[in-house]
Amino acid sequence: MLYLVATPVGNLSDISLRALETLRKVDYVAAEDTRKTGLLLKHFDIPKKRQISFHEHNEHKAAPRIITLLEQGRSVALVTNGGTPGICDPGFTLVRGAIEAGIEVTMIPGPAAFVMAVVLSGLPVHSFTFRGFPPRKSGQRRRFLAADKDSPHTLIYYESPYRLRAFLQDALDVLGDRRAAVAKELTKIFESVKRATLSKLLADIAEKPKGEYTIVIAPSLAP
Repeated sequence: MLYLVATPVGNLSDISLRALETLRKVDYVAAEDTRKTGLLLKHFDIPKKRQISFHEHNEHKAAPRIITLLEQGRSVALVTNGGTPGICDPGFTLVRGAIEAGIEVTMIPGPAAFVMAVVLSGLPVHSFTFRGFPPRKSGQRRRFLAADKDSPHTLIYYESPYRLRAFLQDALDVLGDRRAAVAKELTKIFESVKRATLSKLLADIAEKPKGEYTIVIAPSLAP
């Protein structure tokens, strides 16, 4: 069995009892960062596990090894540095490979930053589109944003602090001055959610912002 185990995006108290139970019983833990996962296991007094490094730079090589272990009857839990495996984190290639190999896959649900951000944004939540990380270059990013300009759904993006201001400027230029929210460091000590128009948010962002950001933007023609 392959278990996809969601882990806290910040506050360790958000881990579920089922996630802890699963991590205790599996034979192997496939981890995006084995050091960080080792600290997580230690924090919850989970006996040291045989870990397999599984990240964006090696997943195509590591996935076959993990599938071989699963075919041999071993159980494997996949975890990332925080949040739900596969959501802007490694996981998709392993899930697809396991399914194609006829291996049973299940998930231990839990935190996902974009879900928390859209709920806290105060923007419509009945229908939304999660777009993940936009391209790094402005021209490509503007085209990326333009693809959803007329979308009737609330839009959600992840962005690095190094490109947050540039993203907000491009979003303002492409989408217009819509209502939006910028969520920072969700579940952590310095958690904050700022709600305003894109132009106001851009004006209020520090020159060198720090933290992890989720941006939620109102849909086209939103009330």
